[in-house]
Amino acid sequence: MPEERPRRRQARGERRIAEILDAAAGVFAEAGFERATTNAIAAAAGISPGSLYQFFPNKAALAQALADRFVAEMAAAHRAAFDGTDFAALSVGEVADRVIDPILEFNLDNPGFKALFARPDMPSDLAAAAQPIQGALLGRVTAILAARVPGMPEPDRARSARVLIQIFQGMVPLVVSTPEPERPAVIAEVKRVLIGYLASIESLK
Repeated sequence: MPEERPRRRQARGERRIAEILDAAAGVFAEAGFERATTNAIAAAAGISPGSLYQFFPNKAALAQALADRFVAEMAAAHRAAFDGTDFAALSVGEVADRVIDPILEFNLDNPGFKALFARPDMPSDLAAAAQPIQGALLGRVTAILAARVPGMPEPDRARSARVLIQIFQGMVPLVVSTPEPERPAVIAEVKRVLIGYLASIESLK
């Protein structure tokens, strides 16, 4: 019985941390990182600022914990998008659906992600947290090009992969900000742009 009480307290603490991070993500998404305050985050979480400080000493610590969670979830989205698929056997449209849908779903489910990682003044520790994921994404897209256009020179593959990623990332904010009734049409346009670029690369093989 005594052992169960610490476990229950630990579970309650973990739930409270998750609730605070959920609240922080919402406040960061709505107000932006710079204008967000710990008081606003505490209010969104339904707790006092003093209770928040028991878990996170300041806004920077909150941002780091939220960034770590985002990075882990983004890695899972990348695995869903890329792992276990023979991309050489798919049509260009199927490649777009397979890769784009899980990553867009992550961005739509996590509006606070952009508030942290799209900042021009992003702190170096947050940038460092995201760097392995960005590097892995570049490697995965390059691998798709290698599978689909095996004769493409490596420098050209790397360059085209970077362009594909930049086009997609540049259009994600448009998808996220579009109201739901119009969003599927905008997603279809995003895919059309990327399919067109990928098809132009494949036409050169």
